[in-house]
Amino acid sequence: MIFVMGGDGQLGSAFVRHLGDHCRPVLQQDLDLTREGTIDTWIERTRPGLVINCAAYTAVDQAEADEETARAINASAVGALATATARIGARFVTYSTDYVFDGRKETGYVESDPPHPLNVYGRTKLKGERLALKAHPDALVVRTSWLLSASHRNFLSNILDRLVHGRVSVVDDQRGRPTFVDDLVRATLAAIESGATGVLHLTNQGETTWYGLAIEIATLAGYDPGLVTPITSNDLEQPALRPANSVLDSERLEGLGLDPMPQWRETLRGLLPA
Repeated sequence: MIFVMGGDGQLGSAFVRHLGDHCRPVLQQDLDLTREGTIDTWIERTRPGLVINCAAYTAVDQAEADEETARAINASAVGALATATARIGARFVTYSTDYVFDGRKETGYVESDPPHPLNVYGRTKLKGERLALKAHPDALVVRTSWLLSASHRNFLSNILDRLVHGRVSVVDDQRGRPTFVDDLVRATLAAIESGATGVLHLTNQGETTWYGLAIEIATLAGYDPGLVTPITSNDLEQPALRPANSVLDSERLEGLGLDPMPQWRETLRGLLPA
């Protein structure tokens, strides 16, 4: 049986839709990942064949003031899940983030580039990566970025809601790759099937800024793109620093026999047909 941790979240629920009866969604009431000591007992009792960990503390700004909880979920729990699944011989997949990089590289980041996170969220996710691979050398750690869907609150739904009321200001100095969860699920399942282990970057193809993404959303949804105004990261005065460039490339896909994910604009057009 495949267990999907965080099965009611944006990514986890996409796995549940795709896998259907082949998986079991695991929610907070089933297993509280902040209680690290319960994880090993729970895995031993339920005996999954594969654990896909989609649970995460993703409130980037809030993590600056709540590092303890972010570390518990993004790092300690990941290490405990990896340890427990390795002990029973189960496979383990977990997700990390583009925010493990500092954004100073001019081109896209590949798997072998040295991480250097700028914020608590990125540091806790990087710690989770390292704990997972130390405890379970055959684990698969998928780094991805800018998750979007039609099912949960995210940048896409926020922009559409704000456009109803008029002008929208969006940062234009952070560059990355939007990634749609259904595409990511298919790519992850293909990577699992290929036997991939270690760190792997999976994102939709094509890069843009948050402003560029908002322009595309507005246009496809039938709004005047002139309603979207570019601003800088400094204008937002957010507690957590963000990398200016968090584009994720991959140096591993071809060797694993995996196809690149679709262009992000193609998937977005499918969700917001003109």
